[in-house]
Amino acid sequence: MEKVDGSNAKVDASSYIKADDNIIINERYICWLRKVDECVNICYRHSGCVNGYGTVPVCKINSPESYDKLLKHFL
Repeated sequence: MEKVDGSNAKVDASSYIKADDNIIINERYICWLRKVDECVNICYRHSGCVNGYGTVPVCKINSPESYDKLLKHFL
């Protein structure tokens, strides 16, 4: 698993990610990302998240555009 801290990333305030279950997240509020297999877990809560609790998944099979957009942070 890889983790990326998004606190220093420059993100356009109007950029959004469509997560699984049709949840829309403003990229500005992403705290960290964790890549697990073919999914990326997103934490956007300022109080923090524990992987699997409080995170929102973006999986390649369900949201390919958002998954590819997030994947660029791991390259």
